[in-house]
Amino acid sequence: ECGPTKTRRSLRAVSEEDKGFGPIFEEQPINTIYPEESPEGKVSLNCRARASPFPVYKWRMNNGDIDLTSDRYSMVGGNLVINNPDKQKDAGIYYYLDPFPPEERPEVRVKEGKGMVLLCDPPYHFPDDLSYRWLLNEFPVFITMDKRRFVSQTNGNLYIANVEASDKGNYSCFVSSPSITKSVFSKFIPLIPLPERKYIFQFKDVYALMGQNVTLECFALGNPVPDIRWRKVLEPMPSTAEISTSGAVLKIFNIQLEDEGIYECEAENNRGKDKHQARIYVQAFPEWVEHINDTEVDIGSDLYWPCVATGKPIPTIRWLKNGYSVCVFKCFAKITSSFFLILAAKGGRVIIECKPKAAPKPKFLWSKGTERLVNSSRILIWEDGSLEINNITRSDGGVYTCFVENNKGKANSTGTLVITDPTRIILAPINADITVGENATMQCAASFDPALDLTFVWSFNGYVIDFNKENIHYQRNFMVRLDSNGELLIRNAQLKHAGRYTCTAQTIVDNSSASADLVVRGPPGPPGGLRIEDVRATSVALTWSRGSDNHSPISKYTIQTKTILSDDWKDAKTDPPIIEGNMEAARAVDLIPWMEYEFRVVATNTLGMGEPSIPSNKIKTDGAAPNVAPSDVGGGGGSNRELTITWAPLSREYHYGNNFGYIVAFKPFDGEEWKKVTVTNPDTGRYVHKDETMRPSTAFQVKVKAFNNKGDGPYSLTAVIHSAQDAPSEAPTAVGVKVLSSSEISVHWEHVVEKIVESYQIRYWASHDKEAAAHRVQVASQEYSARLENLLPDTQYFVEVRACNSAGCGPPSDMIETFTKKAPPSQPPRIISSIRSGSRYIITWDHVVALSNESTVTGYKVLYRPDGQHDGKLYSTHKHSIEVPIPRDGEYVVEVRAHSDGGDGVVSQVKISGKHIL
Repeated sequence: ECGPTKTRRSLRAVSEEDKGFGPIFEEQPINTIYPEESPEGKVSLNCRARASPFPVYKWRMNNGDIDLTSDRYSMVGGNLVINNPDKQKDAGIYYYLDPFPPEERPEVRVKEGKGMVLLCDPPYHFPDDLSYRWLLNEFPVFITMDKRRFVSQTNGNLYIANVEASDKGNYSCFVSSPSITKSVFSKFIPLIPLPERKYIFQFKDVYALMGQNVTLECFALGNPVPDIRWRKVLEPMPSTAEISTSGAVLKIFNIQLEDEGIYECEAENNRGKDKHQARIYVQAFPEWVEHINDTEVDIGSDLYWPCVATGKPIPTIRWLKNGYSVCVFKCFAKITSSFFLILAAKGGRVIIECKPKAAPKPKFLWSKGTERLVNSSRILIWEDGSLEINNITRSDGGVYTCFVENNKGKANSTGTLVITDPTRIILAPINADITVGENATMQCAASFDPALDLTFVWSFNGYVIDFNKENIHYQRNFMVRLDSNGELLIRNAQLKHAGRYTCTAQTIVDNSSASADLVVRGPPGPPGGLRIEDVRATSVALTWSRGSDNHSPISKYTIQTKTILSDDWKDAKTDPPIIEGNMEAARAVDLIPWMEYEFRVVATNTLGMGEPSIPSNKIKTDGAAPNVAPSDVGGGGGSNRELTITWAPLSREYHYGNNFGYIVAFKPFDGEEWKKVTVTNPDTGRYVHKDETMRPSTAFQVKVKAFNNKGDGPYSLTAVIHSAQDAPSEAPTAVGVKVLSSSEISVHWEHVVEKIVESYQIRYWASHDKEAAAHRVQVASQEYSARLENLLPDTQYFVEVRACNSAGCGPPSDMIETFTKKAPPSQPPRIISSIRSGSRYIITWDHVVALSNESTVTGYKVLYRPDGQHDGKLYSTHKHSIEVPIPRDGEYVVEVRAHSDGGDGVVSQVKISGKHIL
């Protein structure tokens, strides 16, 4: 068992061009028979793989590693050479998995909706531990098993429960052997789902004798009538072939062995096309190549009596003695494959194998037609009998025969070599240079043999592009509808799409590749290795390593910060103010002391700002004494004998350290000595000083500063405030009350003489309540009256007025006693009619009679308003009717309510319009 192991390389920076690929077998060991009497004294088992970096090989025998340090073994490249082979030591199983046969697999046509099986038919292998998968169209696109599709791990067959149109494609059986970590895959099998209706009456395989005439018939249904075309698959039509006028009949006269092959009938109209294939097998009667002659031999001697015949199929030879069968014990050479078809490209190289089962080792002879082949600069016959032809030309096409012979017998095998046009890239991709977000096009066109199918495979940095999984950015350019064009479109290119793109045009015979590089320019990549050093109260030092410039030089760097004060990243002030693109260190300045920070660095080039670096670990700047003074220092007022001092507290970002607080200093305006008080609550903005000896309205100078464990900050500007004044000593005079309704009264008074009055307070309470439950209304000192609302009807109330300031309220005025009026009528007017008369409506209602506990009705109020609005025209009347104009547009509402000294009663309403009466 030969296997290339994984390669190693030292740890270093790797560019895109450095990326390699895993081992791929190019030559594999085959079963080998070594004759004990062989004079060569050694045997070679070949193994060659392609990989980057170069692979390391190891060999195993019977599941055990081979000691390559022994003199009996040596390695040439990946080939194992066994010196002086010994039957006891070296005979055994060298694990293997043969490749699939090179013959093309025929296409499979299945009616849609029917079930089908694709046969894997795995190659010879050992041990029997294979796993199976199926490729679709190209590597590495594998079939996914589901309810419709199943891959047997016993025989490798692919089962499809019901065929759909989407199943159309080329399928290949992919076989892996875990024992030797090797995989092979078969030739692709075209699967063509067919519609329910059959279009072609199909012809069958035909067997004919050489020299006979052969007729194939093909008729197709369709509307319009289909055109019928004939061809011989991969070969020219025989020169003796004739097609009938209708196209339905193909005749081949005097058919020869070279006319054998697959013939195809294709029917096509403007609705679609269908085709059918069948094979013509040409056979020939046996003919003697070497006759036996009368022979005389001595008794006891050996007789070698060759008897050779040709024919197709290969004739069976029986020996008769005097008319009776004779058993023949001699072992003749035998070739297991008697016919082969090889495709090779012009200008390329081909190896035609000839592997007989023979012992002793036979001699090999090759011929092309009637010409014997010998080794030359282009032709080489290998030791194992394989024929190698280099720099293939058209004239190399034809029929080749391998003859083998040993002292036990002879055999031969014949096949045809078909020369195809080489596949060549005629329009290669060219290097491209774009910016992130732009589209790029990689051109690729090829010439190829028209008898073959051409496939374009694109790879990126050595990896095949999967157009199904990566269709967001990679697309084939279907705008160019030519079989020979495989243009690649890269949409919305990103930085990750920069690299080498390779176009491979391939057929089943050969391939050709061309590459180009795509440069994607964009904003810089993230800087790396960010470190924070030399942390101070208001600055830190930062260092970083340069990131990728993405093909556009870095012009500058930006340092950004984030704190607990905000979730947003903000640009920091730096030293130097502008960080050039060639720098990898700078200082962030003007930071807040005793603040937790995160930092990151962003690079910029002409194409924009790039991705930021990974944020640094959180750090806290050193503490410092506050450098900001509290603002809005003031105050004054308060209760008697108090001095109230206020300020705006500093926010947390200005605390700069632990044990933060305030020092409040104050003194009488003309005093000399400042009194200082410490306020330890960092969130407060108020201090009240009490002193019974303090005179009212005394002027004070006050100032405030902040402090923490690092020291004191600056004092604020000095403010002048006054201590609390005394409460007024006079009572308002000339207090009077006017009853407005059942729920409202108006209170009026005359001002006191004192200038220290800031407001007036009206206290009132019902007779059935206690004075302690009195209601209070506060009005400004400029006011002479106040309106009291929401009172109870027909109720006695007590009212008094006081003058007030910040120190409190003065003595009350004389208490006034008053009664509210009875409640307004509770019964609404009942509207009797709304009659249209000319250009007006006459609205009539019944008179409202008040109850004994209600105010007497003195009249009626009528509101005439548009429907949906609150405002309108208000009428007053003592009558039980009113006239209102007919509405010009839309509807109007007429509201009627009784009026009394106690207020307005309950509303009745009616809607009117210019069209009809509601």
